[in-house]
Amino acid sequence: MNAPVIIGPATLYCGDALAILPQLSGVDALLTDPPYSSGGQFRSDRVLDPRKKYVLSGTASQLLPDFSGDNRDQRAFGYWTALWSAAALQTCRPGAFGMFFTDWRQLPASTDYMQAGGWIWRGIVPWCKPDARPQLGRFTAQCEYVIWGTAGALPFDASADAIPGFYECIAPRDRVHVTQKPLPLMRELLRVVRPGSRVLDPFMGSGTTGVACMHTGRRFIGIELDPVHFESACSRIEDAHRQRLLFDCTDDTQTQTRLAFE
Repeated sequence: MNAPVIIGPATLYCGDALAILPQLSGVDALLTDPPYSSGGQFRSDRVLDPRKKYVLSGTASQLLPDFSGDNRDQRAFGYWTALWSAAALQTCRPGAFGMFFTDWRQLPASTDYMQAGGWIWRGIVPWCKPDARPQLGRFTAQCEYVIWGTAGALPFDASADAIPGFYECIAPRDRVHVTQKPLPLMRELLRVVRPGSRVLDPFMGSGTTGVACMHTGRRFIGIELDPVHFESACSRIEDAHRQRLLFDCTDDTQTQTRLAFE
């Protein structure tokens, strides 16, 4: 395993998640956006370049770097996801939260792989994109989903806040990764774990989970296979850490997301 990059409370690894996860422990929460191997009805659709599957033609996002691992057939997807979700579970302390992004095509398979990995499945959180492309004569596919569960029993915390189970938020305009998630959404999802908790993302891409952790006072462990995206993640997380040091945003209540306006 290559030496990690340390940026304040963030520890970042460039490499294969299945090789690095067995070396980790003491994680309080998993928040990740793994490759979906989706984007179409048939296998020929799934093996396309992600920039063709997930991005509108003629947009600047088609010029972004590609990413690997998104062209598995359905059986390979099931085996691979069960392997890494089980390895991720072993890094977690009892009661840790697990949150996994997916789309409508892979929603059934994702709830299966999560449970095959040993997680206790506890629910689905929709993310609605109000700016999704309209679908004439049929329902618009404007939601992605976060399936969530825990590493074993979930301790009851009477002092915890009530947290919504549905979010509406536009996709980022100035993205640096094809499937980059909105920073306000990621900050909101982190409310299930207290500031100071250790959050793991085995597929950190451009590092949005890590940036959200820097903003909200959580520690972060990120893994990314592609060197180009790893460098983007390091740069974005370093900027977020520098800003936090500059403004000393220690009060987590200051970072509560105003999703309707961001």
